[in-house]
Amino acid sequence: MEMNVITLLKAIWAVLLSVVMTISPQGFPRVPHEEDFTLVWADEFDGETLDLTKWEGHFCNGEEAQIRRGSYWHTDLARVEGGCLHIETKYYPDGLNGNGKPGWYTCGLDTGNLFEQQYGYFECRCILPKGEGLWSAFWMLSHTMGSVGNGGTDGAEIDVFESPFYGETLSRRVTSNIHYDGYGEAHQSGNVCKPYLLFNDPYETFNTYGLEWNEKEYIFYVNGIETGRSDFGGASQVPEYLILSVEVGGENAVPEDSWAGAKLTQESAPSDFIVDYVRVYQYKTGV
Repeated sequence: MEMNVITLLKAIWAVLLSVVMTISPQGFPRVPHEEDFTLVWADEFDGETLDLTKWEGHFCNGEEAQIRRGSYWHTDLARVEGGCLHIETKYYPDGLNGNGKPGWYTCGLDTGNLFEQQYGYFECRCILPKGEGLWSAFWMLSHTMGSVGNGGTDGAEIDVFESPFYGETLSRRVTSNIHYDGYGEAHQSGNVCKPYLLFNDPYETFNTYGLEWNEKEYIFYVNGIETGRSDFGGASQVPEYLILSVEVGGENAVPEDSWAGAKLTQESAPSDFIVDYVRVYQYKTGV
């Protein structure tokens, strides 16, 4: 009996730790340990078009739309308006611009050839896109993530957040994960946390998702509150670049990659991933 009570208390505590709320009335919580950091890179999306000195298409740089899981990716689905980046997810029955490739279209953007950084604090303020079988993400990747044999120290995929839970009972959750040793047979992955945003619906209001990364570990935040930390595989010791993306599960997807399901239909309304800003900070006096 005593053991069951302890187990129950641990479960309740785990749920409480996973509940995240906004800590400032304006929804702009302070950067954790702000005194330790200096802002070194940012996109506030205040212009009229995407800043191509900061972003390029993630696996979709050419004129042709590229298959990505259950959709096509094309940079035409990314636009800047009203001080925000909008990555749209939309069904085109005749293909984008009548290209004869009917299906869902959305987009990924990265800074891979334009900006990367080793260690610091990385933050995105955004509203998540609605739709079962659909998920947005703010993540980081190194050019050497495919190296095998040194754990994650020679490069990792760091998912600051992903949002595959729309339509579920606990749909306000996001998930933070780490991957290393490439995407083949040697691939390793681990979940860090699945925080639940109880009082601030992430599909209706802006929230901030942050990562503090140093030589020892990764520390994840939502709205300035720590949600989890990990040194899974050993913290990456090489520069990483930024990625914003929306994924769709579906017919073109490899089954194990359709982890958010494949429930979007042609009748589903277009849904935007709305990003207010992305900011990157560096430690003032080293790690």
